[in-house]
Amino acid sequence: MTAQTDTAQGSVTTVFKVSGMSCGHCEGAVSGEISGIEGVDSVQAVAATGEVTVVSTALLDDAAVRAAVDEAGFELVGRV
Repeated sequence: MTAQTDTAQGSVTTVFKVSGMSCGHCEGAVSGEISGIEGVDSVQAVAATGEVTVVSTALLDDAAVRAAVDEAGFELVGRV
């Protein structure tokens, strides 16, 4: 699996690994914070795998994603 893929519509899908998520509330907190980053179209967080899939209009800055995940109270491990 690659960390990012370009789709036909010109958007970029990136999968991040986040530690500490354990429930739906955690998923919502992480998704909500990452959704606030400019250019993010959609976010799907899965606590069971610790993976967060982000679809955006352009490649995201890892520092912005890390700050959003930190704000939600979790740790960004990196890209999958």
